[in-house]
Amino acid sequence: MSAKLKKVLSFFFIAASVTAVFFIAFSNAELKDAWGAIARLDLLWVAGIFGCWILCTVFDGMNYWCYLRREKFRISIGRTINVALIGYYYSNITPSAAGGQPMQVNSLRKAGIPVGYGTMAVTIRFFANQFIICMMSLVLFLLNRSFVYDQLRGVMWVVRIGWLINFSVIPLIVLATWKRNWIQGFANWVISVLNRMHILRNREASIKKVTEVLDTYNKAMHDLLKRPGQITIQFLCSFISLLAMTGSVIFVYHAFGQHGTPWYHILTMSCLLYVSASYTPLPGASGAQEGGFVVYFGRIFLNGTIGMALLTWRFFTFYLFLIVGVGTVLLEKIILKREKTLRMRGEDLLRDWVDDNALPDETKETTAPEENQD
Repeated sequence: MSAKLKKVLSFFFIAASVTAVFFIAFSNAELKDAWGAIARLDLLWVAGIFGCWILCTVFDGMNYWCYLRREKFRISIGRTINVALIGYYYSNITPSAAGGQPMQVNSLRKAGIPVGYGTMAVTIRFFANQFIICMMSLVLFLLNRSFVYDQLRGVMWVVRIGWLINFSVIPLIVLATWKRNWIQGFANWVISVLNRMHILRNREASIKKVTEVLDTYNKAMHDLLKRPGQITIQFLCSFISLLAMTGSVIFVYHAFGQHGTPWYHILTMSCLLYVSASYTPLPGASGAQEGGFVVYFGRIFLNGTIGMALLTWRFFTFYLFLIVGVGTVLLEKIILKREKTLRMRGEDLLRDWVDDNALPDETKETTAPEENQD
């Protein structure tokens, strides 16, 4: 599939997602005055939703900053937050969030971080996020399983599949750390099968790419295991970031003046929705997120508020990342252009200083010794 076609499809799915959200929000038969419902929103709770968005973004950037500072790289927290926003942006416009991590590594490279260390930073953050969201959703489910079964009833199989898919990444990373050759052999076998089926054209290039990825994962995890304090920091940053992301639904609930459902029940449903929809191979999990929200929270947001709640929640957890992400990408280009200009100006000044202070060539005139005249 060409890059142009991928962009067209991503735009199509995002447009479809926007259309679906507005259709659900404004076609709700129980909510005739949609704009009035927005006007009656409690702005204090809306500010709380925005605060969740900020916490999610900042602590996601903190993951990269803590690791890279530990590796003695001089990079500002603002730059790593930009990297986090770029990751959200490209994850939300590419299928299966495939473009987020490569673009983050590229952004770190532009900031002066070698590709190897940038890849390790992204890898460690990915592992921490997967582990934390799986543990959060599992613990909350076990503590509130009767409520979950009552709310979801016939769709529990979606939760189980989603959790297993998200959790499967963890043992794969563990195996890649201690049994790397097993994963390499299995990957080579899969590539060979796909090559014989003419799904993959270049077997050697595919094996080389997988080998490079496995080498990076292996080194990153071995380095991380030697630093228990760093593991704790990574898990803590991921926990706060994911708690802010999933906990934003609590603020949406109260912003619409809803009462009766405890915050921990709402948080439980939000975490389960996250693991259920995140594996959907569409940009921003479009469709799965919107439909899942209606199913998971349909009996929590009452009095016809489910549509507007979906619109508000999706804006802060998806569209705001797209809006800010576009600005972040443009800002990065401006910063890089400015840095290039300053670097070239510095080189010119240094060259001029060297030219002005260079010692002149000394030309020695040698004259023949005068002959003694009688």
